[in-house]
Amino acid sequence: MILVIVLVLKNYAQVQNPSDSIQAAKVPEKDMGDVLHHLFYRHAPLQVDAGLKKDTRKHFSIVPAIGYTLQTGFAGILSGNMAWYTDTAEDTKISSVNTNVTYSQKKQILIPFQINSWTKGNRYNIITDFRFIKYPSVIYGLGGEADPNQGFTINFSGIKVHQTVMKALSHNFYIGAGYYFDKLWNIRPTDSLSDNLKDQLTTKLGTTETASGVVFRFLYDNRLNQINPQQGLYFNVTYRYSPKAFGSDSTWHSVLIDARKYVQFPKGSGNVLAFWLMQWFVAGGTSPYLLMPSTGWDDNYNTGRGYIQGRYRGNNMTYFETEYRFGITNNGLIGGVAFANLQHFSSDISAAYNTIFPGYGLGLRIKLNKHSGANLCIDYGFGQNGSRGFFVNLGEIF
Repeated sequence: MILVIVLVLKNYAQVQNPSDSIQAAKVPEKDMGDVLHHLFYRHAPLQVDAGLKKDTRKHFSIVPAIGYTLQTGFAGILSGNMAWYTDTAEDTKISSVNTNVTYSQKKQILIPFQINSWTKGNRYNIITDFRFIKYPSVIYGLGGEADPNQGFTINFSGIKVHQTVMKALSHNFYIGAGYYFDKLWNIRPTDSLSDNLKDQLTTKLGTTETASGVVFRFLYDNRLNQINPQQGLYFNVTYRYSPKAFGSDSTWHSVLIDARKYVQFPKGSGNVLAFWLMQWFVAGGTSPYLLMPSTGWDDNYNTGRGYIQGRYRGNNMTYFETEYRFGITNNGLIGGVAFANLQHFSSDISAAYNTIFPGYGLGLRIKLNKHSGANLCIDYGFGQNGSRGFFVNLGEIF
């Protein structure tokens, strides 16, 4: 069950593909701002928007929503985003700021603040990811063989401070470095468990986890719009080193390889076939348990639709997903997706790959802003062992 209330305060522009412009000339595109305009100002004409041209103004929208997902139960969300271009050149990438406040039925609080900013000429890419969470959630142990009936709810609070600066080496190629800091505290079991089991969990998890260190990143990104990619290739490699000398609980390092490809299919239709491949692994040392690769714990909490967040966890995560995005209404207000994913986890990085867990499902897309391409995503996913549920996101899953 999903109830969504949308308030678009101001629109912002994006680069349009030629086929999109042709389609817009035949059937005017609409978004939720247009719907609300018609609802409250039924006899007033829609303002003609010259937004197919880029401008350097900063534009924003606000989205209040109520939704339901496996990991949160019912949740209230107030989300805001702002986007702009630094110049009007044809290949200028869109910059954005996204934040929201979420409070859930399970007494979870999430407050992320994310910036993806491009300087003039796309010479630098500045990536900021700050967030606060107070997050009762379920853990299931390590590896792909974890029993789905042996989950334990723990509570914890945490802050995340990830900052990276990337410099262009050549067109669409970037290299950079940054600093990552994660701290979790008040980690404690919350289920009605025996004192002995609580003591065992506390001994294994501890009451705090801290990781602090440097990152080095390589990026190729020729997408023009990261909010709703219609074309292009994204390839990112991130090496994270968290030594005790920087304040980490232990010295460890990890590697994340993230590749995504977007193809219009059929060509010129506006429909998109998207592919996502991710390899995330602890390359050495011992990562804090709650920072290990895990279902739904990527930077945007989007992997593993069909399974509850944290369902699988291990030193090595391999993930693949494909999604077909298509229009339902000619005016672009409503779209749909069909998706399928595969994931594998091992508790030991050298363990043979022997179990793959599939997920699949369907979803709706509601256009929040026709110029940025920002959508509200409402998906229903299925996994193994009866796992299923709604998954809601603001912006495309990948």
